Amino acid sequence: MASKVRTLILRASGTNCDAETVFAFRQAGAEVSLVHVNQLIRGEERLADYRIMVIPGGFTYGDDIAAGKVLANELRQKLGEDIVRFIEDGKLILGICNGFQVLVKAGFLPEPGKEVLPGLTLATNDSGKFECRWVHLVVPERSPCIFTRGIERLYLPVAHGEGKLVVLNGVLSELNMALLYTDESGGTGAGYPSNPNGSVADIAGICDASGRVFGLMPHPERHIRGTQHPQWTRLGARKYGDGFKIFQNALDWAERL
Repeated sequence: MASKVRTLILRASGTNCDAETVFAFRQAGAEVSLVHVNQLIRGEERLADYRIMVIPGGFTYGDDIAAGKVLANELRQKLGEDIVRFIEDGKLILGICNGFQVLVKAGFLPEPGKEVLPGLTLATNDSGKFECRWVHLVVPERSPCIFTRGIERLYLPVAHGEGKLVVLNGVLSELNMALLYTDESGGTGAGYPSNPNGSVADIAGICDASGRVFGLMPHPERHIRGTQHPQWTRLGARKYGDGFKIFQNALDWAERL
C-alpha cells in the first residue's frame, strides 16, 4: 500500500517549503519523515530506509555563494555515495525549486554519479527580480520522467530569484527535458512572463535518463487542492490541484520497490 512508502523530506537551515511538501505526500498516502541533513550526516537516520527523497523549496543556508550551492556541496561531499547508491537501487529523488538548484549544483542532475556538469547551472532571472506568479507548463511527449506520467499540462506557481537554466557548450542535447514553460494555449517560445526567468528552451524541469531523479522550479506542493487555484471561485474547484498527480505518480512507482 502507498501508506508504506517511506518518504524522506530533507531540510536544512533556510528550508521553508518542507511543511507543504510533507502535507502533499501525506495527502497522497505516504509515510513521511521530516529529516534534517545533519541527522543523515551523523547517521541518526539512514537514507537507505526510505524509497523517496525530496529536497523542498526555500533558501538553504541563505543561498550564500549561489542558490542551493552550500547544501549541494554538503550532500556531494558528505552523503554523495549514499545518494548514488539510493538512485542505483531504483529509488526516487525529487527536487523542488531550491531542491532543483541543489540537484544540479551537486551533480545529481542531469546524470547522477558523474562529475558536476560544466556549462549547466541555474542563474539569476532575466527580470533581475524575484518572480512569484502562476505559470502554464507542458510535459514533453517523450519525457522519461516517472513523476509526470499521464500528465500533459500543468498550472503551478513559481517563486524564485535564480531559476534561469543556463546551458553552455552543447549541453542542451544531453538534457532530458521533463517540463516546459508555455503560454496559456500551450505554446512554447512566448517569452516573459510565460517563461518567468529566461530559461533556455523554456525548460522548467529536467530528469535523469531513468526518469527517477526529477528537478523542477515550479511548486507542485502549492497546488494539490482545487481551492488553491487562483481562480477557483470563478472556474469552480476540482477536488485535486494540478500538482497532486506528481506525488501520486511517485508513490505508485515506489510501491513496487
